[in-house]
Amino acid sequence: MAYISKYVRLHKVLCSGNISGIPKNRSKYILIMGKVDKKLEEMGLTLPVPLELPSPNRTSAVRVGNILYLSGHGADLLEDQDVKKRGKVGVEITEEEAYETARAVALKMLATIKHHIGDLDRVKRVVKILGMINAHPDFERHNMVLNGASDLFYEVLGPEAGCHGRSSVGVSGLVANQCVEIEGIIEINDET
Repeated sequence: MAYISKYVRLHKVLCSGNISGIPKNRSKYILIMGKVDKKLEEMGLTLPVPLELPSPNRTSAVRVGNILYLSGHGADLLEDQDVKKRGKVGVEITEEEAYETARAVALKMLATIKHHIGDLDRVKRVVKILGMINAHPDFERHNMVLNGASDLFYEVLGPEAGCHGRSSVGVSGLVANQCVEIEGIIEINDET
């Protein structure tokens, strides 16, 4: 258990981006890369900073038993400067650009999952995601936008853990005029 405790502390330091928090005697810390982390690396992807919410009255995720409920992850909070964050899909943002944004949001969701459970290999299944797409009333391909997130989960976690139920809805607006917001329900394996 001491090993796991040290690993979790190191993981939290690395996720926070505060590398000054890593002890000088690093020999006590062994960082093992899991299967999902290796897959992300093979895909050339790096997890961003996990979602942090500005108020103590809510959190980025709540765990109940072996289910992790993820709060809505919005495009406005992405660090990725290569994706469009704000605007209406079908007007200021194309379907293809919104697909890439949904993909980036899913990557942020993975960072949040890792922050809460410590190891992405513990994801048993993405149970369901709900994607809210800020779109023009005539835009009818919300499902194609949300495919950005679905495809990422499937590619990174594999067909068993990454295949999920989902709903995609068009909305007339989202906070900060962001184009996409996604929430999720994740089943977690018990710690081994």
